[in-house]
Amino acid sequence: MANTLWGHLPLLVNTNSKESVEYILQVLWRTRKTGLDATDRLVIAEMLQLTNHSDLDPLLVCLRMLMRRCVYENISKDEIQKLFPDEVLPELQRLLTLLLQKFQREWREDVLKDQVTMPRLKAMTWNMADQDTEILDPVAVINLKLQNDAQSSSGELEVKFQLDKDTLDTMLKSMYSIRDQLYDAGETSNGHLPRETNMV
Repeated sequence: MANTLWGHLPLLVNTNSKESVEYILQVLWRTRKTGLDATDRLVIAEMLQLTNHSDLDPLLVCLRMLMRRCVYENISKDEIQKLFPDEVLPELQRLLTLLLQKFQREWREDVLKDQVTMPRLKAMTWNMADQDTEILDPVAVINLKLQNDAQSSSGELEVKFQLDKDTLDTMLKSMYSIRDQLYDAGETSNGHLPRETNMV
């Protein structure tokens, strides 16, 4: 048991309070994208009364795994306690189940807010820029109109930029490369090949 992630959960008993465990879970959720900084790690280690800080990471990994399953998987509140194996102390199961149930809805709402909808290209126009002197190389002015469907307002944004011949050539090469990759991805999808899954 000591060699498993679950075997590190009893360290939470050292906090001696539900509020301390709740604080640890909240900090882990707040730092889900960045990871804990040195100050957070020190505070949590002191709350857990750890003499060996090497015990901290397995515990945090186990807690993050539990939190991810509660938030990202289709697990109801009543099913949370079933995530724990029998080797986990019953009192820890009850405590963590209560806290995970308490924050599950809030954390799921945070995940929805985190989802970024990229603006889409709505229209594109261009024209040749007026040149004050014949010495200057000709440039084209590109006008892009972008639509962000995630915004409650109109969500329209216009972007203007200039392109000279060299820059346009570079851009076209990149666009051709993007087109080829999109085509290859489409062929792979149609062939029903298994998609690689990234584990976090």
